[in-house]
Formats: sequence, structure tokens, C-alpha cells
Amino acid sequence: MKKHSIERRRFVLRSLAGSFALPALPSMIARAADPNTPVRADRGAGDGARRFVAVGNLLGFQQKHFFPETTGKGFEETPLLKPLAENRQRLNVYRGLDHGLRGGHFAVHTFLSGVLHHESKKRPDGNVTIDQFIADAIGPETRFPSLTVGSEGGIHGGCQMSWTKSGVRVPPITGPAELFERLFVSDSPERRAQKVRAGALQASILDSVVEEAGTLARRVNQEDKDKLDEYFSSIRDVEKRLQARQRWADQPEPEPPFEKPADTNTVDDLPVLYELIALALQTDSTRVATLEIGGSFLPQNLGIDKSYHSLSHHGNDEKTIAHLVTLETYQLEQFNKFLSRLASMQDGQQTLLDSTAVLFGSGMGNGSSHTNTDLPIVLAGGGYGRGEFKRVPDKGVGKVPLCNLYVDIAQRMGLQIDAFGTSTGTFS
Repeated sequence: MKKHSIERRRFVLRSLAGSFALPALPSMIARAADPNTPVRADRGAGDGARRFVAVGNLLGFQQKHFFPETTGKGFEETPLLKPLAENRQRLNVYRGLDHGLRGGHFAVHTFLSGVLHHESKKRPDGNVTIDQFIADAIGPETRFPSLTVGSEGGIHGGCQMSWTKSGVRVPPITGPAELFERLFVSDSPERRAQKVRAGALQASILDSVVEEAGTLARRVNQEDKDKLDEYFSSIRDVEKRLQARQRWADQPEPEPPFEKPADTNTVDDLPVLYELIALALQTDSTRVATLEIGGSFLPQNLGIDKSYHSLSHHGNDEKTIAHLVTLETYQLEQFNKFLSRLASMQDGQQTLLDSTAVLFGSGMGNGSSHTNTDLPIVLAGGGYGRGEFKRVPDKGVGKVPLCNLYVDIAQRMGLQIDAFGTSTGTFS
């Protein structure tokens, strides 16, 4: 194949979805990508459809103030569970679930995957997170296959909560103003027509990329197979997103329920972000969403003159822990309001919370000692709410990986799977 053809492929893929350069291959061989990824022609069902939301905290919670002692329905109302009292019967609390990993801050990104990014290269699904795994299956049914909300500030370069099968970080929507525009601000008719034309052109170019790739398939060797599988997985991701974009390009957004909010700070913006996510679910704009509360969550906006990160290294100092409990209580209060908001929204014959599994927790177990074990996990709605505290073995032959719970969530979303990430089965 001529050099200019390869360069054209690289340019096309960068233009469509970031940077997907063809890897350097000794034999220049590709396995053909499937050009017929199905997208349903009908609009999403909406009422009663299964939905999934995950909320992650970057720095964890104070375990002694979070976890109760008594299992079952009679668990104690700890300081950090007290804000959830209103929705106690709609949720479960779990202890002992984690991914069995080390890495401190560098392993927090495994919260929804169970797989470290640098160890994902030879895995069929890489370090895909459960939200993106589900979105790959049901995303085409809505305008947005998923919504990832977070910050690009703070520790380690911003939100790393969601990852695709090809190992690409999903960049977050960084504030209520941007999220509002995505959900409710329609393009002009001229702009929509322009997007339709641009999508058709990009689809045509992508078809030519796949066609050229087919000519390489006859010369495949085993040495290059893994590299090219990863490359064409990226192409298929582009194809799915392009098909979804074309389908919705000429459809107007829902009417906005209020004026566009202004971005202020992560603390004050949190309730607005929750409200917008609730509206995104209610309008069936998406059925999958994530929200990360990260390093840009500023204690100063709650009257605490310290950085969140430095507070997390509390060294058992009582005053510092008290500040952290204040921060974490606020986060749980807002989460509780989100659950109540979903419970107040009718969704066919049930509430929106009834049809939405809402996961809350962190990839950090103990922020002071940088451990990623014994993660704080709450799961509400979506048929999970039993008002129970469930403690599972956290070591030995009886250990239950957090990914087992993710298998169960995916199955309830309608996916026919029996494994995800580092799972050993489904959660029972």
C-alpha cells in the first residue's frame, strides 16, 4: 500500500475521534472490520427502560464514619449514612467489594473497570468501564449513548472515570453550562443540515478506510494480529458514534425547563449537575451517565481553608477528619437529593428511580494510606433497593470482586453476559 494512503487513514481517524494512528506493523496487515454495526431504526422506548448512573468520589470516604457494624436491614445509621435516611429502603450498602488492586491515586481510575490501564493491552475489552460497556449495547437508542460529567482539574489531569474498549479516556462534560447546552440547546436548521452533510461525508471516508483495510487482511500474521485488533476496535467505536450522530443530527433537543445555569464551582454546581442528569434520564436523552467528584472539589466553598487532597492525608488527626466528614456529608446529602428527585419522577407505571440503578462509591478505600481495597459502595434503585447492609469476604477463597456486582448490573440492563473485567461470577 502506498505511503500517502496510510497517512490519509491516520488523518481521517484523528479527525473523527481524536488520535487513532495506524500502528507500525512489520507486515502491514489488518483484520477487516465489520462495516455493518447495527443501529436500531426506532427511537428509544423511554418509559420503563433500564438506566444506569455511577457517581464516583476521587478521594474516598472515612470508613469508620461510613460503614455500619450490623449487617442486614437493622444496620446502624452511621454519620455518613445518616444523610441517606430518607432513601434507606431504596438502597443497599456493601462492604468488602474491591478489585484487589494497589496503586493509590493511580488506581482510582479502575473504579468502574477493575483493570489498570497499563495492564489492559492484551485484554479483549481492555479497561472498558461498566458504563461504556453498557452504552456500547444500548447507547444507539438515545441521543447520547452516555454522559460523562466531571472535572479536568485536580489530581492527575482530571476525570478518568470512563474508558472505552480501545483504552481511550472519555473526556468529561466539565460544568452545568456545558451539560445544559448538550441537553437543551438546539442547533439552527442550517447548522443541523450542515451536521447531516458532514456526517455523510465522514461516513463515506470511513467506509473507504474499512475497504482499504480489507485488502490488508489477506496478508495477516500472528505477530501483528493483536495490534490490528485494537486498531480496528477503535475504528468500530468511531463507526458506532458516527451512526448515532447521523441519526440524531436533524432532531431538535427537548425544551429547556429553566434558563441556562452558570458555572460557579464544583461544590455549588453539584446539585445542578445532579438535576441535569435527572432531566437527561427523564427526557430519554441518555440511559447511561457517570459523575466524578474529583480534585477540583474545593473545601474553601464549604468554609474549610485546606485543599481536598491534603485533607485526605489526615494521619488520623481528629480536626482534619472532621473537615473530611463535613465534605463527605455534603456529597452524600446531594446524592440523597438526587435519589429523591428520581423517585419523584414518573416513568410509566413506576418511578425513574425504580428503572435506574444508581451506583455511588469510590475507587479509593482509605485516602490517608492510599489503599484501593474495602471500597465504599452504595447501590440504589433499579430493583436493588432493599434497605440492607451486605458484607462479603474481602480476602481468601470467598472473596467477591466488585466486578461481580457489575455483571449483575449489566444483566439487569438486558445484556447477555456472564463476565466483566475481573469478575469470577455474578453477585448473589
